[in-house]
Amino acid sequence: MKPFLKWAGNKYQIIERISAALPAGKRLVEPFLGSAAVFLNTHYSAYLLADINADLIALYQYLQTEGQCFIDYCRSFFDPAYNTEATFYQQRHLFNATQDLRLKAALFIYLNKHCFNGLCRYNSSGNFNTPFGKSAKPYFPEKEMVYFQKMAAKASFSHADFITTMRAARSGDIVYCDPPYVPLSSTANFTGYSTNGFGINEQLQLVGLAEALADQGIPVIISNHETEFTRHAYRNAKIISFEVQRYISSKGDQRNKVAELLAIFS
Repeated sequence: MKPFLKWAGNKYQIIERISAALPAGKRLVEPFLGSAAVFLNTHYSAYLLADINADLIALYQYLQTEGQCFIDYCRSFFDPAYNTEATFYQQRHLFNATQDLRLKAALFIYLNKHCFNGLCRYNSSGNFNTPFGKSAKPYFPEKEMVYFQKMAAKASFSHADFITTMRAARSGDIVYCDPPYVPLSSTANFTGYSTNGFGINEQLQLVGLAEALADQGIPVIISNHETEFTRHAYRNAKIISFEVQRYISSKGDQRNKVAELLAIFS
């Protein structure tokens, strides 16, 4: 099942590769949940699912607990009257200003489907700032949300950083990490996903945690670009290399295949 959110780096298109690399276990732990493509397309008995993006986790928790009632509420923002540039910016301002967490969760889906390329981007003040996307008829993902809510019966969602989440892993767990990717060039560094940047130090910290868990018998699989840096950083892991078509660029001639890898620490 596809995720109900548009997402940069969505793993749905390579889910078969990831699934083949994931060993059997009792619980899957994901410290970088994102659109939840891996969660939605695996079959573990339990899940610990975390992300540093508080808005994202709040959305998932409302969907988990309220189900169809929350889905119906979210659908109300997909009336054609909401699909104008002026209304979009009004709703974006409301999202950034409101203290009503349920409203904010519903507006997160609205913004995701009505903004440019579904890009989740915040400025230095922590405000969502992706511009209007000018889609003729934004898709409301009801069937995908229904499926997510059913799967969520086996899941625990947490607003937490990757360090806290990985330290919560126990024997019998499998950890899958999809961190912000190492940039392919000096101009491609995307750190606006949350208000906290994820740089080289964090990449190396992630490797250290992965190696420590593997030493305890807890397998860790990490996705990333295949670069000289990642090849060296993951030198103690088994590496699976492949190419992926990327679609986040606004320029069609820049939507090329890029080299990615899975690093398996076990």
